[in-house]
Amino acid sequence: MDFNFTEEQDMVRDGLSRLVRENYDPETRRQVIASESGWRPEIWAQLAELGILGMPFSEEDGGFGGGPVDAMVVMEEFGKGLVVEPFVPTVVFAGGVFKHAGSAAQKEEHIGAIVSGERVYAFAHAEPQGRYDLHDVQTSAKKDGDGWVLNGHKAVVIGAPWASHLVVTARTGGDRRDESGISVFVLDKSADGVVTRDYATVDGRRASEVYFENASVPSDALIGEEGEALPLIERVADEAIAALCAEACGAMRVAHATTLDYAKQRKQFGVPIASFQVLQHRMVDMFTECEQAVSMTYLATIKLDAPDRERKLAASAAKVRVGQAARFVGQEAIQIHGGNGMTDEYAIGHYFKRLTMIESEFGNVDHHMKRHVALASR
Repeated sequence: MDFNFTEEQDMVRDGLSRLVRENYDPETRRQVIASESGWRPEIWAQLAELGILGMPFSEEDGGFGGGPVDAMVVMEEFGKGLVVEPFVPTVVFAGGVFKHAGSAAQKEEHIGAIVSGERVYAFAHAEPQGRYDLHDVQTSAKKDGDGWVLNGHKAVVIGAPWASHLVVTARTGGDRRDESGISVFVLDKSADGVVTRDYATVDGRRASEVYFENASVPSDALIGEEGEALPLIERVADEAIAALCAEACGAMRVAHATTLDYAKQRKQFGVPIASFQVLQHRMVDMFTECEQAVSMTYLATIKLDAPDRERKLAASAAKVRVGQAARFVGQEAIQIHGGNGMTDEYAIGHYFKRLTMIESEFGNVDHHMKRHVALASR
């Protein structure tokens, strides 16, 4: 199997790597995440100008004809710099919903706005009682004339403070945990009846609790078939998992390299601690974990267009392996850095926080281990 990237993908990687290096040094990032807005719209505009936001979309949809591998390349470079701009919520998640299920008019409006950088989207799917079950939805959407009325609460909606629009899952039929009866809607975040409570997350991003209080949306806000959205949500969630795994791989590579450099400089008993065999073994173990995570990320990415069961198996396997690797690499990096690893001034602590959050997003190791076992036994 050929694991080489195309010339165009290598060019994108090089250009994006340069952009991240120039704009996401640790001190600049600390200032950005501590600012009132928590991000930089000018960086988002640059990503649009470079075509990064349009890479995963077909030319028919207004994009540049890329796919999951292109998104993987982008996310790995974002992981290296701990980029906070909402690529996954907007491009992968919301964009994926429109790409797979949107009408021609919805694709023209919303994918066009994503590619140009004109709009930022957040995907409001998780609920307090739902844990990681995508079908555990209590938010309701009830018919009201030609439109719908939404009521409910969505939790930890990543990127929502920056979003102009929300893509929302809501139940249009069935009971709370039924796999049928779930629909997806798009609405303006400033619409009447939408209330948000914004906050910073531990890894430097921003999220919101989103409340719908008799929020009215028109009939054309429905994306895809009414009550049949769960397969769509699962597919887009697997695409987001593959993207997050790629981000984790980029972050782990930097965490390992940073730890190795620190060990070469930090002296104990008059010699660099990198000369101690026990630490050499641990840093080799970190490298091995990184490489295994990369391999599983490649597998999950190339399986995104496979039949449902095959795709789900690969996504869960990758999330398990990458989650385990992220925890191991992050914890080893902190321990080898010693007390310095716990300070905000050292970048390694920020990588540890992001890797910890990735391990739990869209299902932690335990959740995906159970999902993989259930799928494999069918």
